[in-house]
Amino acid sequence: MNQSQHNRDVGRRQAMIVVGGGGLAVAGLALLPQAALADAGAVAEAMKGLIGDRKPQEGRITLDLPQIAENGNTVPLTVEIDSPMTEQDYCKAVHVLADKNPRPDVATFRFTPACGKSAASTRMRLAKTQNVVAVAEMSDGSVYMAKSEVKVTIGGCGG
Repeated sequence: MNQSQHNRDVGRRQAMIVVGGGGLAVAGLALLPQAALADAGAVAEAMKGLIGDRKPQEGRITLDLPQIAENGNTVPLTVEIDSPMTEQDYCKAVHVLADKNPRPDVATFRFTPACGKSAASTRMRLAKTQNVVAVAEMSDGSVYMAKSEVKVTIGGCGG
C-alpha cells in the first residue's frame, strides 16, 4: 500500500469514527428526560407551599391577561389587588402560577404599605395554552385567588 492510499484510508476511517460518534451522541440525547409539564396537582402543591392550608377566596384580584397570546414567549400580565395599603390592611404578596409550564411558579411580587398600591406588570413565558392563577396574601392572613385561561397560538395557527 502506498503512502497516498494509506492517508486516504486513515482519513476515511477517522471520518467514520467521527460520524458514528456524532450519531451515538444524538441518539443518546433522546434518552435524556424531557421537561415534564406541570398540572393542576403541581399548582395545588405549589400553592400549599406558599399559603399552607389557608383556603383562597374569590375577589379583590384583577388579573389582566390576553385571552389569546400569539407568542407564548412574551405574554403580558398585570395583576392588581383591591387593598387600602394601610399599616392595618395591606396586600403582602401576590404569587403567579401557570398549570402547564415546566415549573408552575412564575413570579412572586411582595408589597408593603409604603408601596401605596398593590399592582404589578410583567411579561411571562407560557409553554402552551393553560390557566394562569394569581394568589394574593393579605396582612390579616386571608388569601384571595383569581384564574384566567390564556390560549397560546403558534404562528397564529392554534396551540
